[in-house]
Amino acid sequence: MVFVCTPCPCFRMVSINNSFLAGLRLSRLSAGRSLAVPALSRTRWTNPNLICADSRSSQTHFPRTSAHRTFLTTTVIYRKMLAKLTDAERAEKLKPLLDNAGWKLVENRDAIYKEYLFADFNQAWAFMSAVALKAEQMNHHPEWFNVYNKVQVTLATHDCGGLSERDVRLASFMDSKVPSK
Repeated sequence: MVFVCTPCPCFRMVSINNSFLAGLRLSRLSAGRSLAVPALSRTRWTNPNLICADSRSSQTHFPRTSAHRTFLTTTVIYRKMLAKLTDAERAEKLKPLLDNAGWKLVENRDAIYKEYLFADFNQAWAFMSAVALKAEQMNHHPEWFNVYNKVQVTLATHDCGGLSERDVRLASFMDSKVPSK
């Protein structure tokens, strides 16, 4: 069942997953949209399932009175804080990238840098597309710069203020995606 979400700034249609509200009568507009009868305005603040359809705000409209807050639950998601690479981890995991794969440490910053050269722009773009998909999956995004067949990449983890395991994994993935010459 669909209702207009009036308390939020998006004023879009929303979906209600509540059997009580699903029983409300709706009046159809000529444009084919649904509009709730005044009963919705009395019940919308007691329904925690009223979710804004605007993907940018994705807010849930909760009751405003303290009596209704008793029945609300809150889910808090904690992310594990990423740790900087220790000296032992740097020797084990980072050293092969620096010695054999062409990565360099960035001056005045705990980060690594590499410049990739490709045959043409299409190869560079294909490489960046593959890396972008993996980076999104890892929730770890590189700082990079592309001009024609050149891609310059700097990796660092901002959450821990330096290099982490994610940087090593993404650097290794990038090296595996470079076409052989």
